[in-house]
Amino acid sequence: MTVAFPPKAPPVTPHPVKTERHDTRNRTHHTNTGVRPVHTYRPEPHGLFVSRPFQGHPRIRHWQAHLLPTHNLVVCHYDFHHQREHDYYLDVALISVQDDLWTVRDLYLDVVLREGHSAVIVDTDELIAGHAAGFITHTELHLALEVAHHTLSALSAAQFNLHTWATSQGVQLDWDAPHGEGAPPSPAHA
Repeated sequence: MTVAFPPKAPPVTPHPVKTERHDTRNRTHHTNTGVRPVHTYRPEPHGLFVSRPFQGHPRIRHWQAHLLPTHNLVVCHYDFHHQREHDYYLDVALISVQDDLWTVRDLYLDVVLREGHSAVIVDTDELIAGHAAGFITHTELHLALEVAHHTLSALSAAQFNLHTWATSQGVQLDWDAPHGEGAPPSPAHA
């Protein structure tokens, strides 16, 4: 029996780990592309809720996220200008908190969720390239893989429903309408 493998993708150029900071006192989000004002920071029992507009972004109008330190995840919901690309985006990350400063060290892997339909792990090539270049440790590589696969399995068991998954993890995720208007976003694929 012959096993056929898909064509090999071109190698990914390794890039350093993206580290972001949330300064809740000054309501600013520090990213690799600059400092942005934040509309809402809301402490939650499981972590921190963040909501801010994306000024001048070609695809995204608004972003909301739950930083979940004990789960090593940032659960993101984007309000797109055009057709919804996905319902939720779960970044695998190391999250630390010191006073009013939350630091998020992205570990490359993400789980992309289409509510009630499917979820996939993406950016494995970036993880491997980042590890080979020495941007993450062997321990961080294993943590990223464990978190991504555990999350994917749990989402599958929850029939790809974010609320059911969160409840099974002991987490309640409350969302605001874009621009802080108060109603939860409606999934495109429910």
